Order: sequence, then structure tokens, then C-alpha cells
Amino acid sequence: MADDTTTTGPYVLAIDLGTGGPKVAIVSMRGEVVAHEVETNEIIVLPGGGVEQDPDEWWRTIVAASRRMIDRRVVDPTDIVAICIGAQWMATVPVDRHGNHLDNAISWMDSRGAPYVKDVVGGGIEVPGVGYNAKKAMTWIRRSGGIPSLSGKDNVGHILYLKHNKPELYRDAHAFLEPMDYLNCRLTGKQVASYDTIVGHWVTDNRDLAAVQYDPELIELAQIDGTKLPDLVPTGSVIGPLTPGAAEALGLSTDVQVVAGMGDTSAAGIGSGAVRDLDAHLYIGTSSWLSCHVDFLKTDLGTNCTALPSGIPRRYWVATEQDVAGKALLWLIDNVLYPDDALGSGPPPDDVFDRLNAMAESVPAGADGTMFLPWLNGERTPVDNHLIRGSWFNLNLETSRSTMVRAVFEGVALNTRWMLGAAEKFVRKQRPKGFEHINFIGGGAQSDLWCQILADVLDRPIRQMAEPRYANARGAAFAAGVALGHLRWDDIPALVQVERTFTPDRANRAVYDGHFAAFTKLYKQTKGVYAKLNAGLYGHA
Repeated sequence: MADDTTTTGPYVLAIDLGTGGPKVAIVSMRGEVVAHEVETNEIIVLPGGGVEQDPDEWWRTIVAASRRMIDRRVVDPTDIVAICIGAQWMATVPVDRHGNHLDNAISWMDSRGAPYVKDVVGGGIEVPGVGYNAKKAMTWIRRSGGIPSLSGKDNVGHILYLKHNKPELYRDAHAFLEPMDYLNCRLTGKQVASYDTIVGHWVTDNRDLAAVQYDPELIELAQIDGTKLPDLVPTGSVIGPLTPGAAEALGLSTDVQVVAGMGDTSAAGIGSGAVRDLDAHLYIGTSSWLSCHVDFLKTDLGTNCTALPSGIPRRYWVATEQDVAGKALLWLIDNVLYPDDALGSGPPPDDVFDRLNAMAESVPAGADGTMFLPWLNGERTPVDNHLIRGSWFNLNLETSRSTMVRAVFEGVALNTRWMLGAAEKFVRKQRPKGFEHINFIGGGAQSDLWCQILADVLDRPIRQMAEPRYANARGAAFAAGVALGHLRWDDIPALVQVERTFTPDRANRAVYDGHFAAFTKLYKQTKGVYAKLNAGLYGHA
């Protein structure tokens, strides 16, 4: 997309820090993406379930992307009045009192804290089938809406991992920050978290969204040091202006205001236009989620689905998450089709995604019976299981690469249907007939084929939103616009355009219903095998 010089200010520097790297955009208060730049960040995979990233690389790439746009003077830099970040969340950055990180960031994909979380949340009389102590679960859920994940893939798991494995670092840490809060600290010098960004620590009382506060009993239950938690600020509030150093690095004025950021899930929902209660959106990027906003606090342990504080003040969002979605295609490209190995496949061509779409489109719905299970890093919704893994199923001597590629697209869609069932069950009282349509955003929404597969598999109209890759940045810009008084939340749905609507093809319904039944049955019948195969990797079952 070329720079758009037809818009008028004021503007927001909107930052979408995904796991693969930042997308930085200059966005008008009406959600018009004037200019954008993309950078990539390394994902460091370590033995035993470790996944980390370098916070300095986040900062360097954000600054580089921002300066390229600002130095082009697409807009007058003085017309940029705010910065807002929507970032990956449930990642942990330990910092000293000056905001300097003490180690790499622990990613939301990192499961090394799992055995310590089990000790914290388990024991005694447990909730059948989920592994949580019944009394602890009731206390946590009633107050926070959730509970530390047994997978270890949240802030409690990360902090407990550091406490037990890097005790000196744990002792020296002044605070444990989420990525957006760490970056806001670099921008403003203030170590704070907002009501919605702190939620993955599971130590706040979220029953009153106008006055979220730390809960001493939950902090004690989590076995973490409450003095190492950042101060809280209201959702959507202004943290303060840029420091002189940050302003100089970005090429902006110290008058620019930094608005409290949010998780990418919240930013995406806002940027998709689905800001009204019970309007659904689906995001497919590295990971995926399917969510909507609600006005009630609730948790369903059976499907690992909960309502959490959102980026919209006094509103919750339905939290679902699947670890691997678009990442399955990247894995296919990097590890199967074009790896750097002795076979010399060479680097992937620039149009590799177009080629994959064409290959998949050449294969009929159902991929000739071939199925792909996309659990390459475990799963979260509707099963919280970090030991399951991915595979192709039902290969034969005639199975082609095109068939296997289509199976990957369909496998992610089948997994999404599993997640849709959890989300619609969660709001069945409020929307008994299910979601009327789903706003689709993220990199995956650029694929017309994937849009149609999802419409067929989910049996729901899929609305491909305009500029789907920049929904997170657009959502961050909208939040800044509301914070500074330039627009209202009710204005947003009309500002986000639908590129195209894909309706379910009834001819494919039977094959996908059959595949979905097989998909869920495969999980039930193989989860025990995965547990035995992979328990040794983590030192526990």
C-alpha cells in the first residue's frame, strides 16, 4: 500500500508489536492508514519449552520503522499528537528501577513455568478434568475472571520460572512488565500497567472495571512478590508525554502524548470495527483468536474461555487463543518446503504465499481426506494442553504437496471451528443463535481462499475487512483518538470498511462436518500419546 497523502490530521503513531515483529503506522483519527512500515524480530527457541525475544530489538525495529515514515514527511511530524501500542501480551520483561531490562523477554509461547504453576494452583480437592484446586479456582475466577494457566504460558508462569531458576534476577527485578508497558516505559519513563494489560498476572480484582486494583490474597496465592508489580492506570488513559530521549529517537515532539496501550487482541477487536457487545471478530496472524465484547465477568474452565478487561473502558472481551495459525504456514515454508539444509531447497520466492494459495486452491474441499493438526506448540482454547503436537493425518502414496498445503489451511480452519464452539457457548444466553457474521482481520485475512474455507468450515459469513493486516494499528489509533477526545467509541463501526463478504458454500458442508468430527476425535484419542512422548521435554507429565 502506497502512502496516502489525501488525509488530514491530527495523527497517531500506532504500533502493533506482534511476535514476528512490529508493524508501525501513521493513522488518522478516522482510522485511515496514511503510511506504514514493517520490521521483523527474532524468536529465540530454547530447550525445555523456552521461547524468548530481545526487548532491545523491539525498540530498535520500532524506531527504525517509525523514522522511515517520519523522515519521508508523509505528514507534518507536528501533526502527530499521540502514540498508542497494541502488542503481544502474556509476555514478561523483568526490568530494574530505571526500566532497563535484566534479561530477554519471556514469550507468551514459553511453557517453562508449567511445573511451578501446578504447585501453585493444584493440590487438594481438584476440579474434575482441569487440574485446579477447587477452592483456589473459585477465589481466582470470582475476582479476576481467570487463573494461572497450567501450561505456564502466562505472566505467573514466567515469573515463577524466574523465581525458581534465576533467583538473583528475580531478586534484582524492580518490576515485571508486559511488552506494551515496557515500551511505554521507554517512551515516558513511567513503569505502569493499565487495567487491561495487567490481567495476565491474575492478581487484580476485575469485578468493577471502573476501579481495578491489586488483590493481596491473589498475589499471595500466586506466590509472587507484590512489590514487583507496576502501578495501575485506567484503561485508555494518557500516561504522559514523550521523554526528550524518546522524542529525539523517533523524530517527534515532546508534546506527543502516550496513551496506555493494550494487548493485540483488544487492539485488533477495536480495529476490526467489532466494538459493540457480541459483535465477533477473528484474527489470524502468528496465532489466532475469536472474540467479542461483553458486559459481564465470566469464566468457563472447561473450554479455557474467560471474559477479561478490554481496551474499551468498562467492557470485557471474550478471551480465546490458539497458539499456531498463520505460523503453521510459516513453519511449512521454513521447515518443510524451503529449509536451509543439505537438500538445498533455497530461500522461498517473494510470492511464496501466492503460490501456496494457488496450490491449495487446486485441491478440492477436504484435501482428499488428508488432515492437518496445527498444534505445533500445544493449544489453549478450547483445551489448555501444552503437550499436544501437530501432524498430517491420513497420508497415502498419492498425497501431493498441494494436498498437504490445503490440509494446513483447512486444519487451522477446523481448529478455529473448535474455538468458535467455545466462544459461542460462552455467550449462548446473550446470543442463542450464534454470531451472525465474523469480521476477519490479520495477515490470514488477505487470502481469499482462507476466507472461503473459514466460511465453509464455520458455517458463518466471513467479512474480510479492508486493510486487515493493520487492524491492530488502527485499533490502537482509535483508542488514542477516544482518549484525546477526537472521537467516540460508537463512531468506530462506521469507520471500518468491509472489503468482501464470503458466504458458506453448502456443497462443502458435509465434508467439513465429517472432518471436524474426526478432528476432535483425533485429539481425544491421541492426547495421551502426546503426553507420554513429550513429558520428558518438560520434566513432568
